Amino acid sequence: MGIRLPLFPLGSVLYPGLVLPLHIFEDRYRLLVADLLAGPEPRQFGVIAIRQGRETGVDGVSSLYETGCIAVLRRTEKHPDGRFDLVTVGTDRFRLMSLAEPAPYFRGDVELLPEGVGDVAAATAAVPSVQRQFRAYLDLLTERSQTQVSISELPDEPVLLSYLVAAVVVVDLPVKQRLLEEPDALRRLAAERSLLTTEMRMMRSLTVTAAPELRYTPYSQN
Repeated sequence: MGIRLPLFPLGSVLYPGLVLPLHIFEDRYRLLVADLLAGPEPRQFGVIAIRQGRETGVDGVSSLYETGCIAVLRRTEKHPDGRFDLVTVGTDRFRLMSLAEPAPYFRGDVELLPEGVGDVAAATAAVPSVQRQFRAYLDLLTERSQTQVSISELPDEPVLLSYLVAAVVVVDLPVKQRLLEEPDALRRLAAERSLLTTEMRMMRSLTVTAAPELRYTPYSQN
């Protein structure tokens, strides 16, 4: 069943279960937030990665990826000049079916995607090895980038672990997008095992390593 959502195109990927802070300064997205606040809960919009173009400017976005993630407003702070600081949480993945005119901001008709684990026993069995490999990757990032990279506790749940790894690993946007598009956690974890192995091999051969994207964090009710 399709729904219509306001859309927020970004040069990055949001994953279910992850927190995304946003600073809203463009007029059209100030209006998007104002419209959300004037409406009922859940106050939600779609975050979708930009395939071609840039985040800012009227003609900035040339094309979008087809798969995105719903973001739900958890905290809103409005500044005197009309800007907003938001805390949002990713919930469901969606497929963009059609795009409405971008004035005053993008809207799209979307189809929600199922959140599968795959083979539950295999996905559960894959968790400890991915956790070990991911911690080794974070340690290597700390060593090579001279930036402290630490996540105190890694989730044991396969879906959330798969999305956390996808959010933090330092790779190009198309790779992050492919991880979002994986049909279930088992396939995503398998892709991440291979990806982490490749990335650690590359890091060991380089003298300078890019810093990770740490604005995304796992969401907790506490």
